[in-house]
Amino acid sequence: AMCRTNRSNVQGFFLAGRDITWFPVGASLFSSNIGSGHFVGLAGSGASSGIAQGSFEWNAVVTLLFLGWIFAPIYIASGVVTMPEYLRERFGGQRIRMSLSILSLILYIFTKISADLFAGAIFIQEALGWNLYLAICILLAITALYTVTGGLAAVIYTDTAQTFIMLIGGLVMMGLSFDYIGGYNNLEPEYFKAIPSKRDTNTSCGLPRPDSFHVFRDPIDSDLPWPGMLFGITIIATWYWCTDQVIVQRTLAAKNLSHAKGGCVLAGTLKVLPMYMMVMVGMVSRIIFPGLLLAVMIAALMSSLTSVFNSASTLFTCDIWMKIRPKAKTREQMIVGRVFILVMVGISIAWVPIIQAFSDGSLFDYIQSITSFLAPPITAVFVMAVFWPRLNEPGTFWGLTLGIIIGLVRMILEFAIGSPACGKPEFRPTILYKVHYLYFAMILFSVTCVLSICISLVTPPINEKC
Repeated sequence: AMCRTNRSNVQGFFLAGRDITWFPVGASLFSSNIGSGHFVGLAGSGASSGIAQGSFEWNAVVTLLFLGWIFAPIYIASGVVTMPEYLRERFGGQRIRMSLSILSLILYIFTKISADLFAGAIFIQEALGWNLYLAICILLAITALYTVTGGLAAVIYTDTAQTFIMLIGGLVMMGLSFDYIGGYNNLEPEYFKAIPSKRDTNTSCGLPRPDSFHVFRDPIDSDLPWPGMLFGITIIATWYWCTDQVIVQRTLAAKNLSHAKGGCVLAGTLKVLPMYMMVMVGMVSRIIFPGLLLAVMIAALMSSLTSVFNSASTLFTCDIWMKIRPKAKTREQMIVGRVFILVMVGISIAWVPIIQAFSDGSLFDYIQSITSFLAPPITAVFVMAVFWPRLNEPGTFWGLTLGIIIGLVRMILEFAIGSPACGKPEFRPTILYKVHYLYFAMILFSVTCVLSICISLVTPPINEKC
């Protein structure tokens, strides 16, 4: 891949020369999404909560079709390299492009790089007995090496190989896990028997949830209310699959729209599997086969991280650095993109202890809650940009900005106040513990849409000649 594509220019390094066929596109979409945070987070959530966690994965089947048939044709026709660049082409001006680039980089640090690093390092620490930060540094050194030297082409073709590793390892784990408990039919009765030997008998702490085998759960008192699972997940999944640079960059690298659509269909088909390979395997046991799982975890970690690193460097170079240095030559852009990967590595390592302190043993819930606080405004402005021609630059900018401020307030309160341990009295404000993060995503999406529409209607429309 490094030899076949021209890595000395922006198209070659960041978009693999737009010459990738449907199979590598689909494999890279899947492996870019499936990181060590999935193998650890989904398995852990499945063990504690049940099969409803798999809905996060199955929702992607629909939103990947949104990407292939609604969003990707628009992005490819516009000829853009980054998602913030699309908004600049759509509305004009630079402030939206800059704001979205910075926000996307923050989301990468909070929800992608740090979480995957933490999950992968924790697993390797348990399996091999390595120091947590030694494991992180070794994995990062290998990952950054071929990301920095190879560009997107190297990342996509490596993702394809790692997809096979993850699928083979995951399917073998699934088969061995079900065999361990005597078959799929024994999963439910054996799961409800899995009660910790040391627990407070006066509470339900440590007991399997009665609704563990229900996907649609109580809308008020459950851990994953069904309206949030239908609509809240769709909002954050649309951000992830249809507007996030890491994912969309794979479709932009496709040879043409047909290959981009084919890649989306392949990735959507593969996204059916995590329910069985991760959630149900987690319900059987957290770690049964450490040797096989170790190879799968390393492949998952590296494929996810390389994708994020390459996309983050694309955003920074094309949307931020070129604003600071508009006359920067191609060589300078290549150097800046590579150096920024190293900067992201350092920042992400620094955030790992924060995740360690606040994820409270529910890594996947941590990732989804942070996404619910910050992603809905982005989803709102992209959806309206595609479907409502009257939306203008002031409406988009202020809707996005005010929506992000609201989300940041909720996120800061969550971190500052924390949550009570199981069996302890509730001490959080009602707005925090009564409004589930998926409900908050629905509210924040709606508020951003209303703000953007109102501001657009009271400000001049976009000049059609621009």
